[in-house]
Amino acid sequence: MKKALPIMALFIPKHNNIPNRRYDLDWLRVIVFGLLIFYHTGMLYVANWGYHIKSQYLSEGLANVMLLLSPWRMAVLWLISGIAIRFVLVKVPLLQFIGLRSIRLLLPLLFAILVIIPPQLYYEMIFNGDLNLSYWQFYKAFFVNDHELFINYQPGIWPHIDVNHLWYLRELWQYSLFLVPLLPLLNSRFIEKLTNKLFSLNAVVAILLVVMPIFIIQLSMESDQHRNALGFICLIYGYLIGWHPVFWQRVTEHYKNLLIISLVLYLSLITFYNLVWLGADENTNKVLLVAGNFLYSLDRVLWVLAVMGLASRYLNKPSKQLSYLSDAVYPYYIVHQTIIIAVGFELSRFSLGIALEGVLVLLISFAACIATFEIIRRVELLRVLFGVRLKHSYSPNIKKAGYFIAAVIIIPFGLEILL
Repeated sequence: MKKALPIMALFIPKHNNIPNRRYDLDWLRVIVFGLLIFYHTGMLYVANWGYHIKSQYLSEGLANVMLLLSPWRMAVLWLISGIAIRFVLVKVPLLQFIGLRSIRLLLPLLFAILVIIPPQLYYEMIFNGDLNLSYWQFYKAFFVNDHELFINYQPGIWPHIDVNHLWYLRELWQYSLFLVPLLPLLNSRFIEKLTNKLFSLNAVVAILLVVMPIFIIQLSMESDQHRNALGFICLIYGYLIGWHPVFWQRVTEHYKNLLIISLVLYLSLITFYNLVWLGADENTNKVLLVAGNFLYSLDRVLWVLAVMGLASRYLNKPSKQLSYLSDAVYPYYIVHQTIIIAVGFELSRFSLGIALEGVLVLLISFAACIATFEIIRRVELLRVLFGVRLKHSYSPNIKKAGYFIAAVIIIPFGLEILL
């Protein structure tokens, strides 16, 4: 008789055919997070899209540019996250994976909620005419539950305290936990056969099969709900297909065709957006709206495949710049929106015009992100608080003490998020 496999073995991906490190995914992660600075700067100026504050200069046409990025930017990050989880689980025991991931995600998130994000609410309340206090007066009130100052700003992890743009960190931690009980199924021979079968199908059929769950989710759920569900399903897609050699072979070989098709879909999408979506009401043909949602879903998937293929073709190589930028990703991500909102609000006082104001917001925001990271990377405690790996090696006892302190801090916070 064969010896039964230990139960924990069901949670570990198979070790055969482990691919080499994919530097293209590291580059793509850096690029997509970098595009967030452009995207959130654009949110100051795009008409009809909600944001914390708005410039006095609004553009309806800017939405057409934003729609080039909007459908696929987060889907790419979730796909990369799923691939990364599979790499980690091969090397790290499951409980250690959960512990380390919790510390690396929740500690920076908690610090940011209490220190980095509050200025966003401060400027938003001033912009809305709901605040006439100094920042210090506001910040003291910020930590008072049920303060009447925040009666119109209630949703959050705690009253009026929320993750804002850092919802990706919160969801990534939650999805990592939700993925754990699914691992025996995802690692099973049955799912492996289904995945192999997918890549044996005609490319059009395979793409449609991948699109349909995304389309159904987008069509049947409210905005916040489908954002969460789409993130989780893209993370699972990454876990399942991110190692498959046929996937990388096909997207690399056909990246030009994928780009051409994606551009056609993008042009179709902005046509639908301008001719139908902007004027949609209860009398709009429902079939037309369903078709528009399918177009959006298809655009999302094709652009993900296109940028994956493009990155695989040209970016799958290490460099010193990549090592530096990979460390900079989380700090940039954590601070960038607060900087954009603060700079955008202050510059709006000078009536500079949309072009000059927009360029200055971008330049100052990038400069501030660079300066902030240069400080963070030189201070070990700040590296921890911004999700950057420690620079120096420490004794086992010091590591254990650090993990214990971090656990004491994040366990109540994690339970608050889950419950």
